[in-house]
Amino acid sequence: MPSQLVIDCSKIIKEHNLTIAFAESATAGRLASEFSLTPDSGAVLKGGLVCYDACLKEDILMIPKGFVDEFTPESAEVTKEMALRLKKFIESGIQVATTGLPSPGGSETKEKPVGTMFSHILIGESSIAIHRVFEGTPEEIILQSIDQVAETIMNELKENNP
Repeated sequence: MPSQLVIDCSKIIKEHNLTIAFAESATAGRLASEFSLTPDSGAVLKGGLVCYDACLKEDILMIPKGFVDEFTPESAEVTKEMALRLKKFIESGIQVATTGLPSPGGSETKEKPVGTMFSHILIGESSIAIHRVFEGTPEEIILQSIDQVAETIMNELKENNP
């Protein structure tokens, strides 16, 4: 069952006659899945790409390996690039990309601990970067990140009414 934030976000996207697509790493398809369970999914969800491993970011989204190596697969820079390149694969009014560290084993450091999540949202001319550190289990971290994306999209649509 998607959160109320995701349900409300999907409804607002529909009211704006927009669609949404995802390029997901850390969330591994969970964003698209949550949006697919909303009553308005058929009107708003275009689809998504899961690029969990860094080589898929390079091979599918064509992000240069040197760029991924320089910034790490879980970074604001790579996440933004994922969102920008998603446009070439799935035509939609909103593009969302996510990377992050819901569990150990990635590029975590003291400055970028487990729980760090990056999202990047493109809506028309708006380019919105989100960098948050969440606490909890890997699933709780992912669900908090999904709600943050939904809330950010709703706020942007309410403020700018594209």
